[in-house]
Order: sequence, then C-alpha cells, then structure tokens
Amino acid sequence: MDKPKVLIARKTFDDIVDRLRPHFELECKEDEGAWTQAELIARLQGKTGVYITGTEKIDATLLDACPQLRLISSMAVGYNNVDVAACTARGVLLTNAPDVLTETTADFGFALMMATARRIAESEHFLRRGEWKQWGVTMFAGSDVHGATLGILGMGRIGQAIAKRGALGFGMKVIYHNRSRLAPELEAPLGARWVEKDELLQQADHLVLVLPYSAASHHAIGAAELSKMKKTATLTNIARGGIVDDAALARALAAGTIAAAGLDVFEGEPSVHPELLTVPNVVLTPHIASASIPTRRAMASLAVDNLIAVLTGGKPVTPVNPEVL
Repeated sequence: MDKPKVLIARKTFDDIVDRLRPHFELECKEDEGAWTQAELIARLQGKTGVYITGTEKIDATLLDACPQLRLISSMAVGYNNVDVAACTARGVLLTNAPDVLTETTADFGFALMMATARRIAESEHFLRRGEWKQWGVTMFAGSDVHGATLGILGMGRIGQAIAKRGALGFGMKVIYHNRSRLAPELEAPLGARWVEKDELLQQADHLVLVLPYSAASHHAIGAAELSKMKKTATLTNIARGGIVDDAALARALAAGTIAAAGLDVFEGEPSVHPELLTVPNVVLTPHIASASIPTRRAMASLAVDNLIAVLTGGKPVTPVNPEVL
C-alpha cells in the first residue's frame, strides 16, 4: 500500500522531520525561505498533508487547486495566513501549535519592552558609531519599568504570562483590555484590572500588544490611538503585523507623540516600512519572539504529532476547526 504523501513547506529540524518517514512519502524544502504561492500549489499536487509555518498563504484558490489535501499542520500558534472558513468548507483540517511557545514569547515580549523603555538599541548604536566621548547625567535616560503601569491589549495566554512577569517580578500595576474579562481567579494573582480601550491607551506607561490578527483588529493601533497615549509611553508589538498602522507609528515616533516602540512584527513582513528605519527611538527585531531552540523544536514536534495522528487514522492533538471531523 502506498504511503500518503506529505509536503514539508519550510526547512526545519531534520531529526523531527525524520519521525514522519515511517508513515509518509515526504517532499521537503531543503533551503531557507518560502515558496511562492504558485510553487506551493505545484508542490502540493498529490499531497495529503502539508507542514507549514505562519507565513505560507493557504486560501480558497490553493485549496481548490489541491483537492487531495486533507490536513494543514502549522507549527505556529497564529493562523491568520490560513482561510479557516475555506478549509472547513472543503473538509480540510487545520492544526496549530498553541501553549508550547507561551513562556518563551512572553520572555521576549518583556525583554523587548525593557529594551525599548531603557533605550538599549539606541544607545548601542551610539556606542558602535564611536560617538561615546563622555558620560552625561541625562545621556539615554529612558523610563522605569519597575512600578510602572503595564497595559496589555489582548489578555490570552501570552498576555497573562507577560502580566505575571510585570506584576510579580517588577511590581507593575497591570491593566488590560480584552474582548471578554478574565475570571476573577485569573485577575487576582496579578492584581490585573480590565479597562476600556481608551483608558488603557491613556493610562499605560508601557503598552504591549498580544492580540490575534483579524479583520477586526487591523490597525487597532493607528494615529488616533497613538494620540491618546502618554508622550512618555512605549508601545511593544509581538502580536502580528497589521495590528499597528506602521506608517502612523513612524510619524508618531518622529513627532514625539509617544516615547519609543519595540516591534517584532510588521505589515508586509519581511518588508519594513522605510520610515521606521529612520527613527532612532524604535527597537526592531525580525519576528523572533518564539525563537529559542527548545521552543522552536517543541513547535515543530507538535506539528509532526498532528500529521502522524490525523493521517494515520487518529485524532488531532490541537485542531483549529474540529468540526470537519
């Protein structure tokens, strides 16, 4: 009996991929980077399953061109690159990788917020350019993190993990806005308080974005929202590109509307809005919030677990649209 055919659409850990070989006939991308949409469609012909990351675009056009596809297994937690409704309508299961990256992403989000508040990247560039000739009392003086007000937009698993670091480790006052308020037993250990979005913007010393991307959250932070923030405030985005209007943010940073920003995600990434590259008061990183070796291996392993389970007749570990079953 022929083995089902599976496509590994991004280069990943060879030893984890090898777990698939007893079960499937594999085609693997051997170099870094992503295939174009046309290349991905061509490679998916005859494939039953595909392993993707958070960047491969899976839409109705692709699905209609690949009628044998039954499972899309993503190693990412977010899936705004996948048209879930189109998958469900065609009986294609989508799985993702929640939970395994929560703590690592929260570590990075807090680190990016601290680097932004304390002007670490800006001062390092100054030093590397050879401009440090003397010490000054106000040289690269930033803002405190300890005791400040931490605002979180999107209080899911990662948002709560960031709140825990701020409240318990740095004595921060935690306010948050979410579509629904957390249960009291989750709020209480953090001293977290639900507020309306406008109050969040107005009161936060450090605002961290951790909400999922959707049509409703597109440009959730734009010029109007930035104008409501404190001039001394920082903004950190570890959620998804498109949640922030990057052009409006660049203008706000240049004008001093807010003090600084830390960005790990961008609209149209890997492209970055050119004006963001010209302002000094922004820390920029290339979508690496989950990039620790243990966590990336756990994400890849969970995607492989889902492939094996579903395509050998078992139940998915982490289904996004279980109704197709």
